[in-house]
Amino acid sequence: MKITRRSFVLILLSCTTLLLPARLGAQQAAPAQAQSIAYVGTYTSKTASKGIYAYRFDAQKGQLTSLGVAAEAVDPSFLAVHPNGKFLYAVNEVGNFNGGTTGAVSAFSIDAKTGALTLLNQVPSRGAGPCYISLDKTAAFALVANYDSGNIASFPIQGDGSLATASGFVQHSGSGPDKSRQEGPHAHWIGTSPDNRFALVADLGLDEVIVYAFDALRGVFTPSLNGFAKVKPGAGPRHVTFSPNGKFVYVLSEMDSSVTAFSYEPKSGVLKNLQAISALPNDYTGRKEAAEIAVHPSGKFLYASNRGHDSIAIFAIDAKKGTLRPLGHVLTGGKTPRHFVIDPTGNFLLAENQESNSIVVFHIDSATGSLTPTGQTVDVPSPVCITFVAPE
Repeated sequence: MKITRRSFVLILLSCTTLLLPARLGAQQAAPAQAQSIAYVGTYTSKTASKGIYAYRFDAQKGQLTSLGVAAEAVDPSFLAVHPNGKFLYAVNEVGNFNGGTTGAVSAFSIDAKTGALTLLNQVPSRGAGPCYISLDKTAAFALVANYDSGNIASFPIQGDGSLATASGFVQHSGSGPDKSRQEGPHAHWIGTSPDNRFALVADLGLDEVIVYAFDALRGVFTPSLNGFAKVKPGAGPRHVTFSPNGKFVYVLSEMDSSVTAFSYEPKSGVLKNLQAISALPNDYTGRKEAAEIAVHPSGKFLYASNRGHDSIAIFAIDAKKGTLRPLGHVLTGGKTPRHFVIDPTGNFLLAENQESNSIVVFHIDSATGSLTPTGQTVDVPSPVCITFVAPE
C-alpha cells in the first residue's frame, strides 16, 4: 500500500512496558472494540528485559493484560506508532551500531490480532544515544533526537513502512553553565508544530528550545527567524508539549524540575516566555530530575513527572493566558517515573517506574484533574515509554 505524505494526522502517544513471560503467540484473542494495544519500550542493557512488550488495554476498566514480548531488541527506549496502526518505530538507545559511533532506528510491522512486531529494517540514527522519536504530522518522516551526539535527523517512511536513510540532519553546538551535564549539546526531544511547518527541539545542553522550519516534502530542517527560546540557565530542557488548541507550548526542564510556559505564534514559530514554575513541592530539597510532561486532552490540566521525588505534579491551565496553577502532587507508587502516558480516552494515566520495574495505573478526575490509583500495578523490566494503537 502506498502511503502519501499528507494522508494521515499524527497520533503520537507515549510508551508502556511490563515483564511478560512468553513471546506473543497466535493463540491470543482478538481485541474487543473497547480495547487497544499498548507497547512498552524498555532498557535491556542492565535488566532482564528482552525488548518491546505488548499489552491489551481495556479503556473501560483501565486494565492492562500482558500479551508477551512483542519483539526482541536492544535498548528500544522510545517508541512511536504510525497513525494507520500498521507500523511501529523505535530508537535503539546505544552508542555503537554496525561498527559506527551511532545508535539505530528500527521499523516494525504490527500484527493487529496478536500485537506481535516483525522487524522491517534498521538504519543508523546519525548520532550516539538516540533518546526520542516522533513522526511528523503527515507520517512521512520519523524524527529522532540523538542525545549523546547533540544532533537531530529525519528518516523518510517508505510505502512498506520501512525507513530510508536520513534525509535531514542538523548538528548542534555550544554548551551550558553546568559543565558536568551541559559540556556540549544534548538534543532530548523533537516534534513538529500542529500545522507541521516547524520542528521544535529541546536541547538539554544548551538550555534552548530550537525552532526549525520543516520541509514536509523533503524532511529537511532550516533555522527559522528568531528560532529559539531560552529557559533558565542550567535548567536543562528535556521534553515539550503543545496545548490542544496550539496556542501554548510547555517545556519541562530536567535539571531544575521546572515547567516553562510559552505562547506560540503559528505563522512565525516564535515562542514568548509566559511563566516558569517548579514541578516540585516548595519544601522539597532532594534530587531534581524531571522526566515527562503531558497536557490532558481537555486542555484543562498539565502533568509532569519527578524522578527523585517520585511523583506526578498536577497543574491547572488558564485557558486564556496559558499560565499554570499548582494543584498538588501524587506519588507514583514506585521509583523513578521516567515516563507516563494518558490513555486515548483521557480517563487514565499510566506511570512507568523505571527503577522499581512497574507500571501503576491512575484514574483521572475530569473535573479536578486529580489522580487516584486504580489498584493495578504491573511488573515490567525497566519501562521507558508507552504508546497506544487504537482499535480499528
